[in-house]
Amino acid sequence: MASSRLPLLCLAGSLLLLLACSEESVELRSAESSANKSQEEKELIEALQEVLEKLKSKRVPSLDKKLGWVPSCDAGEQCAVRKGSRIGKLCNCPRGTTCNFYILKCL
Repeated sequence: MASSRLPLLCLAGSLLLLLACSEESVELRSAESSANKSQEEKELIEALQEVLEKLKSKRVPSLDKKLGWVPSCDAGEQCAVRKGSRIGKLCNCPRGTTCNFYILKCL
């Protein structure tokens, strides 16, 4: 009876040692992976900061320089210019008024 218990105890002991070793290796791997992740996160943060600094340094084009954008003007202001037979628009009249192209003012 004692001779049959000895191999079983050895087998159980070896299984416990294998489980303990595998848990340690898993913990080491997780520690290494977390160190790698933290290093990757630091690199990503640095890259994002560089991009943000570049974006801050760029000037946003002013609204006056955008093509097709016409500034608004007040009622009674000159809204157009006549050049010969052509009329050039200077500004958009406010709601409720229109540009009178005979006197070239917002009415």
